[in-house]
Amino acid sequence: MRPGVLTVGAVRAAALLLGLAALGATLHDGLDEPGNALAFGALVALGELTRRGAAPGEREPAPLAAAGALAYALLGESAGSPTSHGALQTVAVVTAAGLAGSVRRLARGRGPGPDHLARRVLTVGFAALCFQPLHTSGAVARHLGEGPPYALFLGLLLVLTALCDAVLAALLLRARTGFPYGSLLRDELRALLGIGSAVCATGAVMALGVAAAGLWALPVLAVPLLLTQVSYRRYEAVRTVNRQTIASLARATEVAGCTPPGHAHRVAALSAAVGRELGLSGAELTVLEHAALMHDIGQLSLVDPVEGGATALLPAEEQRRIALLGGEVVRRTGVPPAVAVIVERQADPYREQPLPARIVRTVNAYDDLTGVAADAGRGTGVGGGPGAALDALERLRLGTARDHHPDVVEGLARVLARGGAAGMTPVLPG
Repeated sequence: MRPGVLTVGAVRAAALLLGLAALGATLHDGLDEPGNALAFGALVALGELTRRGAAPGEREPAPLAAAGALAYALLGESAGSPTSHGALQTVAVVTAAGLAGSVRRLARGRGPGPDHLARRVLTVGFAALCFQPLHTSGAVARHLGEGPPYALFLGLLLVLTALCDAVLAALLLRARTGFPYGSLLRDELRALLGIGSAVCATGAVMALGVAAAGLWALPVLAVPLLLTQVSYRRYEAVRTVNRQTIASLARATEVAGCTPPGHAHRVAALSAAVGRELGLSGAELTVLEHAALMHDIGQLSLVDPVEGGATALLPAEEQRRIALLGGEVVRRTGVPPAVAVIVERQADPYREQPLPARIVRTVNAYDDLTGVAADAGRGTGVGGGPGAALDALERLRLGTARDHHPDVVEGLARVLARGGAAGMTPVLPG
């Protein structure tokens, strides 16, 4: 069994055991402070009901639910009266409310995945186990009181909880993709500066607000995150339009007969995988993917299209001219200037290129070489498949003196050995 499967199974099993233990203990001992449990459970369920769905690369699709869960885990008082619900009841309420709020989406096949649910249970369990025993024993009240030290203590626990969630998220992604753990963890930590910081801050403020004013503070404090979710929906709509525009431009070369069907999307998918393998993350991967989609757009300016669209087989001067034409076209589309820079520098000697341009150049050459081999072998039983891929990799390795950076070629080989991008043939390194 692969180590990644074992890792995912272990995380899910730990979350399942914790959730079952919490539900069993709560059913056996009864529900302490039902009003608080109902209010926070309703808030978590509402957050799951109103979540906008997880877009690719999204870290927190239900910020209101996450903030409510953290607030319940760190709740020490309600309207001045000490609470006693404990860590296990916290996990039980959050688990039950999360499942209740996800039933409708789960029935439609659009609910949160098992990894997301496992992270929620383990993260909330971590926060509750760090806070509730100290609160119940009176250690927090004796040593910190109710002033700024107490608020700083909550802030520290939230930072540790956010780090725990980031470590879990990166671990699960590493297990599923095989990408370097460091770059995945950096992505998760960067996400904490955005919606993650808002979730943590709102969770702390909710806990403090309920401690001072009671449960009436919850609906007031929930409004900012609800507005944030609405704003995110609008932002996602704008991003969707931008992605569709870039995808349409990428297809223009196929419609014009300049490149084979699917070439741009294959290069983009594999470039993103290689970029992740080499440590790119976040916005860098987005720029790389957009540049890879439009890397051949310069061919639209040619009077005579390149046969088969295989620009990797052209003389260096011709590749350079097509790349410059493509960069000029891309600059007129309104996409970020960094995308145009990658497009126009993809034909430079690799020692003069930024890393994204090196990746696009090498992955484009790989797809061109395997496509040419497939065309040559069509009808003869030769070409295409793992044999053509290995031949293409060997030719790329022979070109590492000038055309292709050795690290990029070996990164491509590792990605292909793991199965490559979606829809690509797994290749053993050779």
